[in-house]
Amino acid sequence: MLISRVSHWSVPSQWSRVAAACLLSTACLSVGAQALTPPEIAGKAYLLLDVTSSQVLAAKDPDMAVEPASLTKLMTAYLVFDALRTKKLSLEQTLSVSERAWKMPGSRMFIDPSMQVPVEDLLKGMIVQSGNDATVALAEGVGGTVERFVELMNQQAKALGMNGTQFRNPEGLTAAGHFTTARDLGLLATRLLADFPEYVPYYAIQRYRYAGTPKSNDTNRNTLLFRDPSVDGFKTGHTNAAGYCLVSTARRAVPTLGEGPAGQRRLISVLLGASSENMRASESQKLLNWGYTAYEAVRLVQAGKPVVELPVWKGKQATVKLGLPNGVVVSVPTGTAGQLKTEVLRDDPLVAPLQAGQSLGVLKVSRADGTVLSEVPLQVLETVPEAGVLGRAWDAIRLWIK
Repeated sequence: MLISRVSHWSVPSQWSRVAAACLLSTACLSVGAQALTPPEIAGKAYLLLDVTSSQVLAAKDPDMAVEPASLTKLMTAYLVFDALRTKKLSLEQTLSVSERAWKMPGSRMFIDPSMQVPVEDLLKGMIVQSGNDATVALAEGVGGTVERFVELMNQQAKALGMNGTQFRNPEGLTAAGHFTTARDLGLLATRLLADFPEYVPYYAIQRYRYAGTPKSNDTNRNTLLFRDPSVDGFKTGHTNAAGYCLVSTARRAVPTLGEGPAGQRRLISVLLGASSENMRASESQKLLNWGYTAYEAVRLVQAGKPVVELPVWKGKQATVKLGLPNGVVVSVPTGTAGQLKTEVLRDDPLVAPLQAGQSLGVLKVSRADGTVLSEVPLQVLETVPEAGVLGRAWDAIRLWIK
């Protein structure tokens, strides 16, 4: 099988002013070259993702096994959101509070077995207050038992590609064999945004308490929600073994990209093992600010437009369009947009049928010095059906001659 390289061009500097950010699936997540040195970050491990371009901008020990503490609840929420989407639960449905949930140590929502609590309130209790009692009540509501729910957590982690993760409980208290990595947490946070956009606004709630519970327990532990108006999630975690941890995400308007949602750029930072609550917030803020200033998002191809159009054999159409439904965006060191080169690598020959959405080819984006910034998997934008018998026979002869 031959690999063909096509469409090699330089990107005009004005392209950096073309509108829009796109949210790519994590299957397209590529590790950008570490062209820039990030600031010194106080933590055991960290990761900075540009969701708009699906690139890693900075990382330290992203695959080191660490204790996740309450960041575990991101996976618990993923399964609860999935149960809501599939109608296994509803937000209005009430769940009972078991003795096990009521007696959970650590952060609490302060619910007890006398209560029947709506799922939506349990979600807020888990997300805003990091309530271990609310988390166990949700786990039992989805899985029947905590043990079965943990099995579902590990199955979902495997399905998402979280290969460095193993769960032992839904809330994140210290347990032997309970671990994850910064890379896996970044992947999980990205999938939460992509798979459940209707539910992730819960992570932006600053204050909440359930009726009859202490008023002093109403504040979201993610202090960046109060410091930075562009931050709209995600989750904190802390145990003695894990230190202070924070997965945070921000969405900032970029005037050169346009107006409204299309002109917003989203980053995710994962910080693990900070020494204090204030330190995890300030270091996460430092990472986010650096990502926004050190790199700029460049739209290479508009949404709905092909990256390249290539010849197809044995198809009803003579060509196939490759690209991504939301277009192609890359992040580059600020001020270098005019120095980019792109190259499409694809199999040759291309033979119908080809289905819309099928992965086919890669867009390689490099700096002028050859440093690879991103490799973006491309998709077939429009289905190319197989030709009739005569068309296929004629192309077979042409291929044989070729």
